Amino acid sequence: MLSRFRFLLSALALSAAAVLPAQAEEVGEVGVDWMGNDIVIEAFHDPKIEGVTCHVSYFDRGMLDRLKNGNWFEDPSNSSIACRQTGLITIGDIDLSKDGEEVFREGMSLIWKKLVINRIYDKTNDTLIYLVHTRELTDGSAKMAISTVPLFGQQVNWTKGKPE
Repeated sequence: MLSRFRFLLSALALSAAAVLPAQAEEVGEVGVDWMGNDIVIEAFHDPKIEGVTCHVSYFDRGMLDRLKNGNWFEDPSNSSIACRQTGLITIGDIDLSKDGEEVFREGMSLIWKKLVINRIYDKTNDTLIYLVHTRELTDGSAKMAISTVPLFGQQVNWTKGKPE
């Protein structure tokens, strides 16, 4: 009975991991003022595309700034992204629609605001586009950035076959 429970728990954990967006690793942090505000730089690997690494930077408000401005529970929507080929590119089963798919999400407030990265495949130009923006429940932000990874001229492995 116990081994069946462990098997079910393991299967549940694996299936949950398969649907979660990529996880980021903090690779840098730069202090910008005496209030404790920082610019954080994180690296993440697209979960469905091997050989591509994206670096995202965003503003992390310090405690003194939160006390001074009274906005305790959220960081600004400012962010930047740069994605590059960092190995042999292998493309898994990706969404090829114009909407693309969300590949990363991280909270920027206690509940409502999320930093989001979407991947879109530009078939005409054979390019991966990564868009970073914030998603808010009530007020969307117009602050965004994109980065592209051209596939033209690269040796790329498509696990499902290249789209025609």
